[in-house]
Amino acid sequence: MSENKNQMTNTAAPMNPVVDWIVRLVKGALVGIGAIVPGLSGGVLAVVFGIYEPMLRFLANIRVKFLENVRYFLPVGIGGVVGVVAFSAVVDYAFTYYPAQFTWLFIGFISGTFPSLFKTSGKQGRKSWHWFLLAAIAVGTFYYMHWMETIQNVTLAPNVWLWLLSGLLMGLGLVVPGMSPSNFLIYLGLYQPMAAGIKSLDFGVLIPIIIGVVVCIVMLAKFFSWLFKKAYAFMYHLILGIVIGSTAAIIPGGVSGWTIAVCAGMFALGAAASFALAKLDEKHPHESLFE
Repeated sequence: MSENKNQMTNTAAPMNPVVDWIVRLVKGALVGIGAIVPGLSGGVLAVVFGIYEPMLRFLANIRVKFLENVRYFLPVGIGGVVGVVAFSAVVDYAFTYYPAQFTWLFIGFISGTFPSLFKTSGKQGRKSWHWFLLAAIAVGTFYYMHWMETIQNVTLAPNVWLWLLSGLLMGLGLVVPGMSPSNFLIYLGLYQPMAAGIKSLDFGVLIPIIIGVVVCIVMLAKFFSWLFKKAYAFMYHLILGIVIGSTAAIIPGGVSGWTIAVCAGMFALGAAASFALAKLDEKHPHESLFE
């Protein structure tokens, strides 16, 4: 009797289906925005919002619980498309005229989920060398991202093959947390034409990008899913290091006056929102779907 009582106590109550759907939609939109904002990484945001590992498991074993997974990831996918397409103009405007404020908003988003991410990373235990790995990757990522800013841009004439390459880079940014494909696209001179093509719904730009994203994710999902199974703690501490290093690297400088207060407010807003999302996920986990 007591055993049954404990089981009932440990069983999480299901989240309201409508709320659950909206939460996943919002997460997908934020991941989509992260995929197109220079300096951010859709992969990092997928990790901090608890989407990354389940997505890899689904794509690596696509026939297992196919319909259940499709139903779960449908709002995530819709949100991702909305984040990329509908918010591309908003993001471009925000980061052109208010870069510091909106950068701090996203730093808040990432920071708010860090406690949950840290807890998840230790689910299968951690050793002392995992701390060294985390610190080394954080420092390496920080300096790598600053080095990327020093590279002189090149300009390539856009064509279907370059848009396919752009899609592959964006897919890589989702599968490899911490990699910001937007930085590479800026270096190649493709970022502005791509943003313009997305805003105007130019299918000559959109279709090869979508193909590139899908091909990249499908090709690499099985490999990364295998890595998580074989070296769970290693992978999560590596990703934690990337999250810390990439977040530190995008902290804007030169903020002064009233902008400091606005940035602090944006950070607090982002942190509170993502912390609430993380806590909501902890109360209503979806692990059974992905086992």
